[in-house]
Amino acid sequence: MGAAGEKITPELTDAQWSRLRRYGAPQDVAEGDVLFAAGDRSYDLILVETGEVEVVREALWWTEETQLARLGPRTFVGELGLLNGQRAFLTARVTAPGRVLRIDHDALQRMMAEDDELCDLMLRTLWARRELLRHGPAAWTLKLVGSQSQESQALRRYAERLELVHTWIDVDDPELTHDIWSHGYTRDDLPVAIVQGEIVRNATPGRVAEMLGLAYASEDDTEFDLAVVGAGPAGLAAAIYGASEGLRTVLLDAVAPGGQSATTSRIENYLGFPFGVSGGALTSQASLQAFKFGVRIAAPCPVVKLDAETGAHRLLLADGAIVRARAVVVTTGVAYRGLPIARWDEFEGAGIHHAATALEVRQASGSDVVVVGGANSAGQAALALAQGGCRVRLVVRSGELGDRMSSYLVDRIREDPRIDVHTGTQVSALDGDGTLARVTLTGAVDETVDCRALFCFIGAVPATDWLADLERDDDGFVRTGADVLALGDVWRTAGRMPLPFETSVPRVFAAGDVRRGSMKRVAAAVGEGSSAVASVHRALATAEVFA
Repeated sequence: MGAAGEKITPELTDAQWSRLRRYGAPQDVAEGDVLFAAGDRSYDLILVETGEVEVVREALWWTEETQLARLGPRTFVGELGLLNGQRAFLTARVTAPGRVLRIDHDALQRMMAEDDELCDLMLRTLWARRELLRHGPAAWTLKLVGSQSQESQALRRYAERLELVHTWIDVDDPELTHDIWSHGYTRDDLPVAIVQGEIVRNATPGRVAEMLGLAYASEDDTEFDLAVVGAGPAGLAAAIYGASEGLRTVLLDAVAPGGQSATTSRIENYLGFPFGVSGGALTSQASLQAFKFGVRIAAPCPVVKLDAETGAHRLLLADGAIVRARAVVVTTGVAYRGLPIARWDEFEGAGIHHAATALEVRQASGSDVVVVGGANSAGQAALALAQGGCRVRLVVRSGELGDRMSSYLVDRIREDPRIDVHTGTQVSALDGDGTLARVTLTGAVDETVDCRALFCFIGAVPATDWLADLERDDDGFVRTGADVLALGDVWRTAGRMPLPFETSVPRVFAAGDVRRGSMKRVAAAVGEGSSAVASVHRALATAEVFA
């Protein structure tokens, strides 16, 4: 399966193969048998004991079937979708008769929990296969066609954040060599998603998630031990700790895993990463860790209401579905602030960004950009954009760059000739035809400058409007633990006081940026998310005593 063969098809020792076989159910197969097919809602990990299996991307209406791999004895067939619940997008077909063993999802999770060596081998292999598939012919199974519009970029960002195997086509790309309008859709239909050959016009992340099997489905009526709302660093940590300690855990996010940290181009002060780590890379590894422990991740999956119950709490989703869980950890973080100037909404997503990930840096490469903000996120974005070939104007309202920014960032920015710092300055006007082209700066010197992209990092407000029943401070941040003021009959019934990270409602917790008094740092959010789970265990144990 390509140059990375050792990772894609690892050589298993006799002992490893023997232990792996114990989790499978044997099946004799004949040539031509289909072991799983593209579109299957669920499928098994296939161990090839004898015979041979080919993995193919099925024919689409614009291209023929393509063989991706041939796997013989002592190998296994499967990729990362086995863990994250994605529908099969490839087909496995027997090309030489023999015997296989099927390992279903429950048995796969059991193996990963019981055998560390096999777990590590499986995770590395499935991850390597996903990476290989993302850059090969399998990527045609999900084809996204769009422009620079806000809707198109939201769909593209969703696919990249979830690291889906996909192909992105920009209709305005001057290097596009084929006629993308010959397939029956028009510019009014953008963005278009072509899922296994099926055209979806005006596609949204939610619709694509449904078709891929990544949306929350409530047909099994599962009651979870723990529901985590918000998949930023705090939410991922809470879900991972909860699942690793035996709690049936679901993680829900309105957009995609990663939260605000996923939009950070470089985190340099996180423990264990002396050379820095991008928010996207950190999110990827955390998501893989969550899959390892059996966390069920659903995104986009907006939660619009929490109904606190004496038994399982009820979370109402935007599509009307209900998630029931004995305990809830709220880690919804914050929403980005914009500037109160004319045409801001018009250009948001069409030149205005709140992130400077590799995607945005590539799009802005070689152009003039403006970064607004005086904290670390703005400084990191300015450096990333400068390194990406942009001329950067860093606009800071206060008179000193170091008022809210770490000194190591201030030093680097001042030493970088590609960055011009404008302190005591504000953006006062925007201009452009459809997309942002110019901005007006007001301050020590008033000027209008060319600007293909504006990156805004001026703070955020807590995403807590859906939490009407939880006690919050005047700014909307959730009170927890000893900070809770209203202690009524509900706590006398519970027989205790609020635990650390517990809100004014028993068995509902808050962690990370959404919590009053939090440190607003990635490391702190991870610590809060994991610490909240310790309180979850104590609360659930108390609830059983008083049940």
